[in-house]
Amino acid sequence: MLYDLLKLRVDTFVVEQECAYPELDGRDVEPATRHLWLERDGTVLAYLRILAEPDGAARIGRVVVAPAERGGGHAGRLMNEALALAGDRPCVLEAQAHLAAFYARYGFTVTGPEYLEDGIPHLPMRRPGRPTA
Repeated sequence: MLYDLLKLRVDTFVVEQECAYPELDGRDVEPATRHLWLERDGTVLAYLRILAEPDGAARIGRVVVAPAERGGGHAGRLMNEALALAGDRPCVLEAQAHLAAFYARYGFTVTGPEYLEDGIPHLPMRRPGRPTA
């Protein structure tokens, strides 16, 4: 399964989007990292990971859906689960700019200027934490 998850990430981010960068960044094996995915009959449909940031925020990243499965709501299902796991913690992510409206549906707002990463416009986004009672 690990191979299939990493293959989807590399096929999308490195090959399809033509971004030559170290996809395996060492954060996948940090003790607090959570990996979420959807599969059907052993085939990975979509994936994301949640990292623990030093300030206590949850960082959502590597959100990816297999090309044949795009538009099927898989990313949304994973985002709902990721936010449930994050609970009251604030969440941050670096959105590809064309996906900012998607993340806004989950309470994320843009927190800084657009920037280029590997030739793709990105926006920093944050969802505030919820105060504990």
